[in-house]
Amino acid sequence: MHAPVKPSTTPSAPIRRPVGLKLALRLAWRDLRGGLRGFGVFIACLALGVMAIAAVSSASRGLSEGLGREGRRILGGDAAFSLIHREPTAEEHAFLARHGRVSTIATLRSMANAGEKGAALVELKAVDGSYPSIGDLRTDPAQPAADLLALRDGAYGGIADPVLFGRLDLKPGDTVLIGSARVQLRASLTSEPDKIAAGVGFGPRLILSQDALRASELLQPGSLVRWTARVILPDGANTDAALEALLASATREQPNAGWEVRSRANAAPNFQRNIERFTQFLTLVGLTALLVGGVGVANAVRRFVEAKRLDFATLKAIGATGGRVVAIHLTEVMLVAGFGIAIGLALGAAAPFALGYMLADILPLPFEPTLAPVELAIAALYGLLTALVFAIIPLGRAHDVPVSALFRDQIEPDRRQPRWIYRAIFLAALAGLVGVALVFAYDRRIALIYVGAATGIFLLLRLIAWGLMALARRAGRPRQPALRLALANIYRPGALTPSLVLSLGLGVALLSTLAFIDVSLRRQLTQSLPQKAPSFFFLDIPNAQAAAFDRFLAEQRPGAHVERVPMMRGRIVSVNDVPAEQIKASEQMAWVLEGDRGITYSAAMPEASRLASGEWWPENYRGEPLVSFDARAVEGLGLKLGDKLTVNVLGRNITARIANFRDIEWRSLGINFVMVFSPNTFAGAPHTNLATVTDKGAAPVANDAALMRQLAIAFPAVTAVRVKDALEAVNTIVGQLAGAIRGASGLAITASLLVLAGALAAGQRARLYDAMILKTLGATRRFILSSYILEYAGIGVVSALFGLLAGAAAGWGVVTQVMKIDFVPDPTGAILAATAAVVVTVLFGLIGTLQILSKAPASHLRNL
Repeated sequence: MHAPVKPSTTPSAPIRRPVGLKLALRLAWRDLRGGLRGFGVFIACLALGVMAIAAVSSASRGLSEGLGREGRRILGGDAAFSLIHREPTAEEHAFLARHGRVSTIATLRSMANAGEKGAALVELKAVDGSYPSIGDLRTDPAQPAADLLALRDGAYGGIADPVLFGRLDLKPGDTVLIGSARVQLRASLTSEPDKIAAGVGFGPRLILSQDALRASELLQPGSLVRWTARVILPDGANTDAALEALLASATREQPNAGWEVRSRANAAPNFQRNIERFTQFLTLVGLTALLVGGVGVANAVRRFVEAKRLDFATLKAIGATGGRVVAIHLTEVMLVAGFGIAIGLALGAAAPFALGYMLADILPLPFEPTLAPVELAIAALYGLLTALVFAIIPLGRAHDVPVSALFRDQIEPDRRQPRWIYRAIFLAALAGLVGVALVFAYDRRIALIYVGAATGIFLLLRLIAWGLMALARRAGRPRQPALRLALANIYRPGALTPSLVLSLGLGVALLSTLAFIDVSLRRQLTQSLPQKAPSFFFLDIPNAQAAAFDRFLAEQRPGAHVERVPMMRGRIVSVNDVPAEQIKASEQMAWVLEGDRGITYSAAMPEASRLASGEWWPENYRGEPLVSFDARAVEGLGLKLGDKLTVNVLGRNITARIANFRDIEWRSLGINFVMVFSPNTFAGAPHTNLATVTDKGAAPVANDAALMRQLAIAFPAVTAVRVKDALEAVNTIVGQLAGAIRGASGLAITASLLVLAGALAAGQRARLYDAMILKTLGATRRFILSSYILEYAGIGVVSALFGLLAGAAAGWGVVTQVMKIDFVPDPTGAILAATAAVVVTVLFGLIGTLQILSKAPASHLRNL
């Protein structure tokens, strides 16, 4: 008989099991080795949104850095001092020369008269012998600028934009008249180093010497010519400290010069600001694509949870806690998200280099693509937060679902809400996403409006989905079986309604918004404005020739309405003794304080204006100088009646009191000014006149050409701007911007289509179960297809209707509040977009259904 075996008292070594993140990573990675099946839409949505944000921010960084590095070349020096109407005085020139080498240019608009071939508006640039001091001037044929511009055989040289050659049917060697000077066009302009700093012009560039400009007799008292003196600091003293010292001494030693000062650090401030604004817009479009794609992420995660319900049940059955199950599969989802984000970052980082390579010879910008780690990190953060926001709730629902419920989840889905910890993670991730959007926005007000609008649209679409499901539930039982089945599919457990309404509603809303903006812009540019706008603007009409000019227009345009007013240029120096640069203006009115503005004086209120507040001065007023201001300045600049406004005109500071505010109808394109002064303010000051001529009917193009030709002969100093040409120039720019907007918005639309396809794919398993049961019970293919068509069409029509209304509201806001033009309620384009979206929804749904119906029920029923 054996003695009983005593249990060992020696403690056995504990079994070491990996815990926490290490276990979650190991199990998630092991599961992922089976492939990424079902995550295609998930990866594509994240990659698309991250790519858009990364590409836009990286390209913007390249442009901004290019502007910063090339500031000296763009500006033509280390600092530039600009004056309107007059050249720098000998004292001012001597002051600048003490700090470095000085070169000057003069810019103005004029007419190039080619005789019988006609006349054309040109943007003149008169340069000195050192031009270009920095950078390269490229011409065809390539010759030094001094040789091309020299006086030969009684004609000065000129370098012209190729557009001018084509417009007047000229060739190199032909001669045109600029004022009273003969200018021989000796070369075609290929590239000018300081083009960006000059801004956008309405005519082609013509470069000539300053001797030619003086010979043209265009430099009359009050002529609208801008003189810019560029200072190049000595090589040994070309430091930021020396530059700051120059700018400070200019303010201190020349306080009344009235010049506009720019440095190499802000060589093109308006252009830089436009880059920032457009970057913000495109970033918001990319964020829209990411948020729309987030719906695809949620759909994919729900599909993932459905496919993994047996794994969840198995893990719980062998003792895994709900938290461990969620942690493992959240890790798996975030690893997949990381893969999609990595694809988006790679494409986004490569995009600026591809853009720089393809457009190197087209872009007139100092664009140097570069890797932007900070911008790429922000794009990655957007992607990670979006993935977490849309993935945590579907995964969190599996925490407390019992094993038995998981096994029967396909037939009776569990509706309980996730624990508070998952809702807290959701809210924290959502707050992080909003915070990133606000912190890194150029304009936080716009970003905040965007966040509010996006939140509102998501909530509205969710309410619409619930309302549609409730309506379908209460619709009764129609006699037609297909319709009855379609209604049941809309509100049944696991219905596709919320996902389809969200993805389709967002897509249609975006398309409708673009359609309303597009039609409003085109109507404004092509129909509304030309009907009420003047035919011509005439600039630089000498005071001594004003009466003769009026008679000339009466002969050339009998019966037309002619308006003529005095015109000068002035720059706001201070308001109530506060320097203009210290005034915090709204973004909409900041332009009033930047650079010089057109100003006039008048005894009567200008046309297309009405008094908003205050009183207009008497006709024979002789008191202190008064000024009438644009009424928008009340909020934009914080002005009020009685404020003192100091303006620098012709080198003199003039202070006037604000007597009234006017509501101005700028869209009429008639003569109007932000500032209108009382006549006694500029008594005796030299100035020119501005005139418009408005025809009763549409004048033939030949008459316009004849008018410009006769004008160039009779009044060579007067510049004519044909309004249709100006509108075409603006239309071209707007068209390019609209094309860029459509292209960028295409990313969000593509994301909507991906989400739509993903939502339909996510429901295919349930559709397969339904279809097989229906076929087994004797339902025909036609019956099943009819019920699905009715279901998808019903959801599509409701979603499209919301998208139309939301698009109209968003379009109205952008057109009237941002673009400040009339909203055109033409829904044609929006309806076409909505109809196309509904058709696409039905087609996407039927493609999957046809695949299901083409298979025999038996093989599938055995696996259900």
